Amino acid sequence: MKYTYTEKKDTRSGFGAGLAELADKNPNVVALCADLIGSLKMEKFIEKAPERFFQVGIAEANMIGLAAGLSITGKIPFTGTFANFSTSRVYDQIRQSVAYSGKNVKICASHAGLTLGEDGATHQVLEDIGMMKMLPGMTVINPCDYNQTKAATIAIADHEGPVYLRFGRPTVPVFIPEDMPFEIGKGILLQEGTDVTIVATGHLVWESLVAADELEKEGISCEVINIHTIKPLDEEIILKSVEKTGKIVTAEEHNYLGGLGESVAGMLARKRPTRQEFVAVNDSFGESATPAELMKKYKIDATAVKETVKRILEK
Repeated sequence: MKYTYTEKKDTRSGFGAGLAELADKNPNVVALCADLIGSLKMEKFIEKAPERFFQVGIAEANMIGLAAGLSITGKIPFTGTFANFSTSRVYDQIRQSVAYSGKNVKICASHAGLTLGEDGATHQVLEDIGMMKMLPGMTVINPCDYNQTKAATIAIADHEGPVYLRFGRPTVPVFIPEDMPFEIGKGILLQEGTDVTIVATGHLVWESLVAADELEKEGISCEVINIHTIKPLDEEIILKSVEKTGKIVTAEEHNYLGGLGESVAGMLARKRPTRQEFVAVNDSFGESATPAELMKKYKIDATAVKETVKRILEK
């Protein structure tokens, strides 16, 4: 395999590291948290810039309103709480106070998806990408490992306009080079192939690489693309790949309704109809278990990617 890893880290720590770097790089960056400093790894930012940190408490709607107000003064607010509370709980405030007027607010959401694990279905948000991508002008980013999350955090500070940055709780392989540039809206071709295109986002990027490596041993050639930005979607890299392979599998830690797969399907329907299969949660809430157990049960692990690739090739 071209990409290997020597350690595992949680992507939320990548966010914390990126935010801490912004404390030194950009004096306009301010951070707000809804009583989850440790979970969002915001301690180092607070150490470096305590006067630019606001502990809002368990008042997420108020946090979004404060962030919108701070953005009017020229500040660049980064809000931090769990993904479920960053979206479902405050959707009206995001729509009216941030997206509608194009406020320069960065909504940073940890503990996304099933891999939140034992906290269970009430906290395992699987519809957030769909909710946020539907908001006009909202950029939606879902990085795949520690290094890419750190790079994305730094990059969105220079992007004018609202951003939803999604990351997770568990430790996952670190395989993206630390010095790889992060360009919003540009996918990354990780592995070339000829038989099928695998387009993955977030934690499913590594699972897709593992699946592709195992499939190669069976004589199946997979092209693997990392789509870290769901919106705006890099249509060019996907269209170029499916012109070659003619088949596509999308893989994500999200409900198949409203996620990356539907964005890709809609684009292909308009520009190049292509046979497609989804690796995603099948219109379901989660439950309490370990991340590995949940990924296996809900069929969003490397084994599920392998089975889906084989299924599309048999059709």
